[in-house]
Amino acid sequence: MRTSDVLGIAFAQIRGNPLRSFFTLLGIIVSVAFLVAVVAIIQGMNAYVKENIADAMVGANTFQVRRTPIQVGMIDDELMSRIRRRPRISEADAATVKAAFPDAVAVSRQSGWPTPMTEVQWRGRAVGSIMVFGITPDYQVVQDYRVMKGRALSDVDVTQRMPVVVLGAEVAEKLFESVDPIGQEVRVAGERMTVIGVNETKGRVLGQSFDAYALLPITRFEMRYGRRLTTTVSVKVADSSDVATMMGRAEEAMRVAHGLRPTQENDFSVETADALVNFWKQLTAVLFAVIPAVVAIGVVVGGIVIMNIMLMAVNERTREIGIRKAVGARARDIERQFLAETIMLSALGGLIGVLSGWAFAFLISVVSPLPARISWWSVGLALALGAGIGVIFGVYPARRAARLDPITAMRSE
Repeated sequence: MRTSDVLGIAFAQIRGNPLRSFFTLLGIIVSVAFLVAVVAIIQGMNAYVKENIADAMVGANTFQVRRTPIQVGMIDDELMSRIRRRPRISEADAATVKAAFPDAVAVSRQSGWPTPMTEVQWRGRAVGSIMVFGITPDYQVVQDYRVMKGRALSDVDVTQRMPVVVLGAEVAEKLFESVDPIGQEVRVAGERMTVIGVNETKGRVLGQSFDAYALLPITRFEMRYGRRLTTTVSVKVADSSDVATMMGRAEEAMRVAHGLRPTQENDFSVETADALVNFWKQLTAVLFAVIPAVVAIGVVVGGIVIMNIMLMAVNERTREIGIRKAVGARARDIERQFLAETIMLSALGGLIGVLSGWAFAFLISVVSPLPARISWWSVGLALALGAGIGVIFGVYPARRAARLDPITAMRSE
């Protein structure tokens, strides 16, 4: 029997019982859809954390020279003790780094961890939990801030310790609504400051606003909050491929400036946003470890259902099998036919599962902040899984049909 004939008969059997075929495949459809949808959402989240959250916090194509390393989670006592012994990143350190990178896009100095939170007030209105940063003007380049109204902070504002502030779009909108905020006096942590600019909105990421901040000249910030807060130097380069090389140069310049011997460890950290991304990947790795077990249970259950349905089909079509054998069909033709029917059935379940998972992931990305990004390896795995289940659970019913005695089979009712 030709392969095309085998596939044609298998397709006709599936099409002849559409409802039964659907319920037979339900287990595989749900399992495969779950696999595709969850992988799509996790992959989308990975990309989103890298492209939005990490870059928004540190800056795109940017690395930082810090006293405190970017550490997500608990810091143990030993590490905290070593950090406390480190010197504060000073203005001289910023000058050292800047001298090492004359070709950098921007080198800024800004207040670091912990970022103070405060309330910004204007004529009886107040917006709370606003992050306050003390910065040099280049920080606005590092973070890709674009001025929507007024102007950005200048070197004069820093050197003259001017009581001025640039507000994030969300703060300005809540405080002033239809009033022009430029030139208005607000209170930042109780101190009068003149609004000189409002930056364009950066939006929200997973419900977290990136527009709720106030930027002060770093000298004014230090007058208000002191110099105890860790100061950070950020270096923005034109090409992301240069970041690793530039980090090495910064480390070398800082070691020389701090007079460290070759055997001494750094008393500073040079880092990108990779710590944040790696932390997120550790979280998602747990999910990736659980998904195969969940999918395997669903697929095995689906395979058992398919095997039982195919055994019922063999019983229902016993007379047909006997007649076919009597007119010349070989045992292997019968086996190929039932095996092809099972593989086609389970592969169809895999395909419907992929489309369902794809649609579900797309729906999630539309109605929620969770992004989704389809991974082709998950689609290929899902389809291979569907076809593989057909092979594994289709062999027994196919061999049982092939071994039927034609005389006994034709006598069955």
